Amino acid sequence: MEKVKFDPGLTQQYSAPLRRAINKDGTFNVARLGTSWHDVHPYLHLVSISWPRFFLTLLTGYIAVNAIFAVVYYALGPNALQGDMSNGRFMTDFYFSSQTLTTVGFGHIAPKTHPANIVAAMEALCGLLGFAVATGLLFGRVSRPSARIGFSDRALIVPYQDGMSLQFRLVNRRENSLTELEATVMLMTVDRNGGGSKRTYDVLKLERDKVYFFPLTWTVVHPLDEDSPLRGKTPADLEQLQAELLIMVKAWDETFAQTVRQRYSYRFDEIVWNARFSAAFEINKNGNMDLYVDRVGDHARITSQT
Repeated sequence: MEKVKFDPGLTQQYSAPLRRAINKDGTFNVARLGTSWHDVHPYLHLVSISWPRFFLTLLTGYIAVNAIFAVVYYALGPNALQGDMSNGRFMTDFYFSSQTLTTVGFGHIAPKTHPANIVAAMEALCGLLGFAVATGLLFGRVSRPSARIGFSDRALIVPYQDGMSLQFRLVNRRENSLTELEATVMLMTVDRNGGGSKRTYDVLKLERDKVYFFPLTWTVVHPLDEDSPLRGKTPADLEQLQAELLIMVKAWDETFAQTVRQRYSYRFDEIVWNARFSAAFEINKNGNMDLYVDRVGDHARITSQT
């Protein structure tokens, strides 16, 4: 295959060994430095962080806002609120703040002075706006389409027809229906010719780069023919080239009626030679197909070739 002289956005500059270009979770191995708080978008941050961090952020913000208003009530003096003070003055202020912020209002505690009523009114407004924002963030997270395509742990070099091929396998780990899958595979290597080092990229020709339906598994195959940049390469050659397979999968999510994408990569040390994938599905006694999602990466060494 003729080398495609292009940069897919990962730069051709190479100054030191890189662990990998794309992490296993699909993120790029790039740490963003030199940014300031002006560059942080709260909404993008809160819809992209993990669920535990998201709920921890909401809980921290809820406690912080109640604590701030409790301090304000406390500063207004002991006569600012009236009612049951058996929990102590500050904790009473805190509990009243939480009841006002959530508009629950049990009625055991109430503002007494004019300043306290003004603060309570402002807190109620903050509560209405704050919970509206939190609800919008929660909806944005749960309604955001995202792919959960499982990749085999290893890519394989497998006997194929009259030669060899590179293969890896995909499976949809969720119950939603994905259709019109397209796969793009690039080989990234480090060229050290000419006394310098430079990354080069080759788009690999696939036996089939798209499928219409994805109810089972899809084995993506790149034949190692005379045009393949992998033809004739050994494991030692790929290690010397710091080879990495960069994969982009695009599909149509029928649940959200949107296009979803997922990235993945295999480094040279994640390629198994002379192995073959094991079956990940079978037909049960009722004539239906049973798919074992956890078997997407199952493979066995080839002991002999016929």
